[in-house]
Amino acid sequence: MKRYLILLITFILTKTLTYGQTTLQGTVTDAITHEAIAGASICKTDAKTGEKLGMTNAKGHYSINVQGITQIKFAMVGYSARIVEVSVVKGQKLDVALEPSTVDLQPVVVTASREGQARQDAPIAISKINSTQIKDTKATALYQLLNKVAGVYMVNLGNEQHTMAIRQPITYNALYLYMEDGVPIRPTGIFNHNSLYEINMSGVKDIEVIKGPASSLYGSNSIGGAVNFITQGPPTGYAGNVSVQGDNYHYRRVDADGGFTQGKFGLYLGGYVAHQADSWQDYSDFDKYSANFKTTYDFSAKTKLTTSAAYNYLNTQTPGSLDSARFYDRSYGSNQRFTYRKVKSFRASTRLDHQWNDKNSTFVTLFFRGNSTAQLPSYYISDVRDANGVYKSSNGQVNDQKFNSYGLLAQHRVDFDFLHSRLIGGVYMDDSPSSYYAQYLDITKDVANNYYTSFNNTGRYIDNYKIKLFNTAAYVQYEIRPVEALRIVGGLRYDRVHYNFDNEIPAGQTKYKQQETNNFNIVAPKLGITYNFGNNKGIYANYSVGFQPPETGDLYSSRQLTQLKQATFDNYEAGGWFSAFNKKLYFELSIFDLEGHNEIINQLLPDNTTQNQNAGATRHRGIEYSLTVAPVKELTFRFSGTNAKHTYVEYSEVTTNYTTGANTVTNYDGKRMNNAPAWIANSELTYKPQYLPGFRIATEWQHINQYFTNPANTKTYSGYDIYNLRLGYDVKSSVLKGAGIWFNVLNLTNKLYATTVTSSQYGDTYNAAPPRTYTLGISYSFSKY
Repeated sequence: MKRYLILLITFILTKTLTYGQTTLQGTVTDAITHEAIAGASICKTDAKTGEKLGMTNAKGHYSINVQGITQIKFAMVGYSARIVEVSVVKGQKLDVALEPSTVDLQPVVVTASREGQARQDAPIAISKINSTQIKDTKATALYQLLNKVAGVYMVNLGNEQHTMAIRQPITYNALYLYMEDGVPIRPTGIFNHNSLYEINMSGVKDIEVIKGPASSLYGSNSIGGAVNFITQGPPTGYAGNVSVQGDNYHYRRVDADGGFTQGKFGLYLGGYVAHQADSWQDYSDFDKYSANFKTTYDFSAKTKLTTSAAYNYLNTQTPGSLDSARFYDRSYGSNQRFTYRKVKSFRASTRLDHQWNDKNSTFVTLFFRGNSTAQLPSYYISDVRDANGVYKSSNGQVNDQKFNSYGLLAQHRVDFDFLHSRLIGGVYMDDSPSSYYAQYLDITKDVANNYYTSFNNTGRYIDNYKIKLFNTAAYVQYEIRPVEALRIVGGLRYDRVHYNFDNEIPAGQTKYKQQETNNFNIVAPKLGITYNFGNNKGIYANYSVGFQPPETGDLYSSRQLTQLKQATFDNYEAGGWFSAFNKKLYFELSIFDLEGHNEIINQLLPDNTTQNQNAGATRHRGIEYSLTVAPVKELTFRFSGTNAKHTYVEYSEVTTNYTTGANTVTNYDGKRMNNAPAWIANSELTYKPQYLPGFRIATEWQHINQYFTNPANTKTYSGYDIYNLRLGYDVKSSVLKGAGIWFNVLNLTNKLYATTVTSSQYGDTYNAAPPRTYTLGISYSFSKY
């Protein structure tokens, strides 16, 4: 009996030891964000078939049998695969961190349908900036990232202020939709071209850019494009990062973030503080405080609750633009010292995801937005002149716009066996009461020195109103796949935008009624097709409609001289992609024709301020292209560009002489639209030597072609070419593991250039770009799974 007992114990121990030696377990995470990677595959590498051994679950965990296997490969779409020698880790726990790929042939995107899918399945022009690009760039402002995307020119206006040009000229109008985790950061009708300073750059994991109308899914303003900032989530185990940086013009910034996952609960918290004083440009001090908060709770493998919040505060001086003499003389002195912008932004949301079964899933998001934008804007300082152009006086305004939003976004997805089809349907509701006031300023000017010395707030209201803004929408998208290679997607969205205006200025002192309502309704369709030839080659085409209701500030501002109509756009688009040389080269191309009807155009007035008016018809045609080549593992070359022609098809400006009251009509049919470069390009060469893991060096070229600065096409700006250099080193081993250092040089050749130029009858004004800037930073990261 004793002998049998010994044999049984020996057998159990042998089996236990054998199991421990042949079973490999661990976690697969993102090397940068430390989030779990679900659905990563683990395969054999020593078999011709590449037999799959297993996949990671929703938490990134895996458990595989490695008996008789010498090597295994960890792989996931959008990441560089990693090969591990089994003999080194046999019998141990193996945690694997995958790096986001620099040559990403099939990135997973979520913005195309609010559902994760491979880029090649989306019949639209969509680009992704992944966490590797964000980490390596070390951007101090978002334009340094977004301008890497083909067809995108984000205009730097200083201190995180900006405007945009995507399939449009450089414009300040509401032609773009900015989102955070799929939820618009501002309501319809209260667009701000600067609103990306309400994003915490430090908490962004990925950025996805849809180029062209996305109205059938996202509604109004998503005409030139939609930009979705996907925020960092809780890491697996725990992880944290801290960094400090500064430049030679007294920009200082501290970033910190961290989080953990314990059981079903996960937490992430991150943000940054930035300060600038006595910079290269006079009167441009600013402070920025930014933070993101996110928690996740897994009720089960099929039900998850995500709660997030974001707070952003910006307080900046606004020096204004420069005249020709000061710009070309590199005299960056401001002509006043009292304008400012103060922004407080808070957003919160909670999202419940539930997967009913393999074919049905639902999410419901409740959100809140609170915002205050108070300013004494430099662009509203105007000079009053008589009919002969002789200066008489100067004026301006101080204003404040506030809103609170209460909203709901719900979406359901169901898959059918019939033609492998998928149906997505959703509803959106946004209740955003807002208020706005503007008070008239008398401004004193030293005419001889072109300097505004002081101002007096008269207390007299230019505008003072409240608006009840209510946006309701329903959308549906249906996709069929009659054969494996072919996908056909149709979409339809109905929007109703309701403005209820209450005027706080007494009757007789305003041109508006005491109360009025405006309603805008539209049905926006979309039809798209993709065909995948295999081996990373495919084509797509789509037709979509975009729409833009007038902004509340345009409808009800006393400065607005003409009543605006709703703008609509017809978009025709085709493109394709292919890879070659064993996936070492990737090329993507899009051709578009965007036809605008009643497009809202920014018009320059004789007093050098602006207002909006409708253009009867406009045309935007172009080609966007992106080439990525990685001939060897250490070297990556990227070239992105767009060639476009933006034309007034039917447009006349009506100019009013404030002294005589006479109107002048000027026709611009067939003219190029002003501030519309014909060629925009960005190129980057990155070297990461294998002999020094963690080191990187990259050179970047940005090109903006010559463009007209007035609609008459009589004045031009030559454009510019600038070069940037970025170096960095992240310690991968030794006692300093986790430490990092970087050194960036922007505008390497110290080029004098302007990010945008405006022409008027009294001359040109320039938004000067920074001279050569050196940035030095250090960081430390830690993680444990």
